[in-house]
Amino acid sequence: MLVRLDRKLAVPLRAQLEHELREAIRSQRLAAGERLPSSRALATVLGCSRGLVQECYSQLLAEGFLTARGGSGTRVAAGAASVAPTVADAAPPVAGLAVDFRLGRPDLASFPRGDWMWALREVTRSAPPSEFGYGDPRGTRRLREVLAAYLRRVRGAVADPELIVICSGFAQGANLVYRALARDGVGRIAFEDPGHVEDRAAAAHRGLATASVVVDERGIDVDALAASGAGAVVLTPAHQSPTGVVLAPERRQAMAHWADEHGATLIEDDYDSEFRYDREPVGALQGLAPRRVALIGTVSKSLSPSLRLGWILCPPTLVEAIAEEKHGDDHGCPTLNQLALGTLIESGRYDKHLRRMRSIYGRRRQALIDALGLHAPDVQLQGLAAGMHAVARLPDSLDEQVVVASARERSVGLYPMSRFRANGDTRPPQLALGFGDLSEASIWRGIEIVADLLQPR
Repeated sequence: MLVRLDRKLAVPLRAQLEHELREAIRSQRLAAGERLPSSRALATVLGCSRGLVQECYSQLLAEGFLTARGGSGTRVAAGAASVAPTVADAAPPVAGLAVDFRLGRPDLASFPRGDWMWALREVTRSAPPSEFGYGDPRGTRRLREVLAAYLRRVRGAVADPELIVICSGFAQGANLVYRALARDGVGRIAFEDPGHVEDRAAAAHRGLATASVVVDERGIDVDALAASGAGAVVLTPAHQSPTGVVLAPERRQAMAHWADEHGATLIEDDYDSEFRYDREPVGALQGLAPRRVALIGTVSKSLSPSLRLGWILCPPTLVEAIAEEKHGDDHGCPTLNQLALGTLIESGRYDKHLRRMRSIYGRRRQALIDALGLHAPDVQLQGLAAGMHAVARLPDSLDEQVVVASARERSVGLYPMSRFRANGDTRPPQLALGFGDLSEASIWRGIEIVADLLQPR
């Protein structure tokens, strides 16, 4: 398959590959029903990582350009040539945006380099020779013990080191759980709507049927979930992503009851539990239903995505299958980084770093509130109790896609809520605004640049 990637461009390779495949499908150079190369084969030809190709395929699956079924491979979807261009495709990622309100990105400049170097030196000096072998694919015993204590103390979880599997982040953790569930006979998995479409695409890529369940002001609708026929659900109960709502107490109870009654699994994404502002911390749902919940956490937001470290606190019935899947993937995550993380947590330096970052993100959150209050008072902010992003409810007269495209022309990255909705609906018009990796001055400057675009028409 002829695909051109230019490594001299500032545009990321994944964005280039997505653009090339979309254009090949729209021009019918790739016809409906045509099978694409496997992710491994295409990665070999292009000289890139298999993960990059898998992410690209997952995105195009979510957009409706591709379909995937077990045993049939990945194929061009029927009618894909007529799929309308998305805002992201019409305006490919541009290097050097003046201000980028992208979600899910922590303050990369605040990574605690000194503490991490200290932790690495400590474990390199003191680790016994046995730690330099392949080790347990579930992760080092020391880190699993430290994490179990941490999750009990901070998240109110029912945590046992024997039930923890170390992974390389949420994506791998979720995929391990999906595969273990498929082995256990689960055929359908539900996702929050709005939610992250790439998560749905990843499950579909594993051969699982997916269902979208609406989220309202009290969290995921448990009655709708029960009617979906799903045997598992992925959810963000402490701070729903992206709306920011907290799963109401009665729904937490109903969720646990549903899982018990149907023998279902709750996959809890604990993605930003460390950063709360206006409310007391909300305990993990796993603490309410430990035999039914797979709790997945990472240090991608608290420290850095580059560490590729996370964990799965598994239900007892799935831990062996998940550990086997992990062993089949990569034989385990890098041991020295695991030991360094355990040392960082045990020393208290991790908690100290989190306290510092809460203060930094709190000031940036307030800057966003103040900037919109001054320059765009008709915009309503929601989902600010925790995390590093907010949802901006635009005046009904605005079109979120037009606002996003116009802002991009001014070198400001804004992101529409429609990209998180299963059906791509643009009503009501909303934006998801990340502030984690933006200075207070940048937040003010970005809002000032696009302020007129946010006014009622």
